[in-house]
Amino acid sequence: MDKEILLNHLVTAVLVIDQDLKPCYANAAAEQLLGVGSHRLVEQTLSEHYQILGVEDHILMDAVKASQGLTVNTTTLVTLDGQHHTVDLTLIPLDDTAKMSLLELRQVDQQRRIHQQLNQDAQQQAAQFLVRNLAHEIKNPLGGLRGAAQLLSRELDSPELKEFTTLIIEQADRLRNLVDRLLGPQRPTQHSLHNIHQVVQKVYKLVEVALPANVRLKRDYDPSIPDIEIDAEQMQQAVLNILQNALQALEHTGGEILIRTRTQHQVTIGAKRHKLVLTLSIIDNGPGIPPELIDTLFYPMVTGREQGSGLGLSIAHNIARLHSGRIDCLSSAGHTEFTISLPILSVK
Repeated sequence: MDKEILLNHLVTAVLVIDQDLKPCYANAAAEQLLGVGSHRLVEQTLSEHYQILGVEDHILMDAVKASQGLTVNTTTLVTLDGQHHTVDLTLIPLDDTAKMSLLELRQVDQQRRIHQQLNQDAQQQAAQFLVRNLAHEIKNPLGGLRGAAQLLSRELDSPELKEFTTLIIEQADRLRNLVDRLLGPQRPTQHSLHNIHQVVQKVYKLVEVALPANVRLKRDYDPSIPDIEIDAEQMQQAVLNILQNALQALEHTGGEILIRTRTQHQVTIGAKRHKLVLTLSIIDNGPGIPPELIDTLFYPMVTGREQGSGLGLSIAHNIARLHSGRIDCLSSAGHTEFTISLPILSVK
């Protein structure tokens, strides 16, 4: 069997590069990963075919020249079209005389996301269990406190004293609203077929009305996406919560927010593999999320803002979970991307 046919059937990107990092061969997986055809790939150096690679060019060049192997696990690759990937990089010497090496780039995004999601779901469920128990413990005495304040208010004749009972009632209501938000949706609701773009457009128009002058809101929809079974109100809430986060990230610097819809094939969410999945991405070019918050971003009460409640993303994550989906976050300076992935169960 032809060796090139075998290489083109690999899911791992394989390139043969010289000491100047110029490819002389690239298989089909390399073309797909970099988004560049093989003819163009061999005309330019490797570094001209991506924006960012977590391994500096001179390290690769030195390894090729010295005919040394190199392995770098879970490094970042940002392609020319702005797609972020996590890859394992392996460099294997081929020919000492010609100074050629084989470069393998194996995508580990999927495995990493599955591991992160399972870990995140387990930890968040534990956090939500604790919060729910605490919330229930608060609601009972809070109801008694409000009722007592109402009874006391009826017995008082002085308007000045009634101001204090009114204050107690108002604060009790505020705390009850907070507790209700903490509890959030806990059970799957009745889902029906909806066009995702009609759902998102309602949020888009709501945000557009109060959009700051220094922020631009853009859309990039895939019109071929079929209707999906969702709770429209819950999904609007999830999208609105993420959009508000993006707006808050840009409130001082200004910038651009992009809402993008796409489909992906053969995606694993949790322990289940789906043939077709909708991805709804909200991307901003703000300062990015502090690294120390990334792992706990969707936990209740976690926020990077002084006035933030830390509930918006937690609620959005829970809504995605109730739709058998997930939310991923990828953030660096100048690029923060939240992606809601939802299985498309009914394809028309």
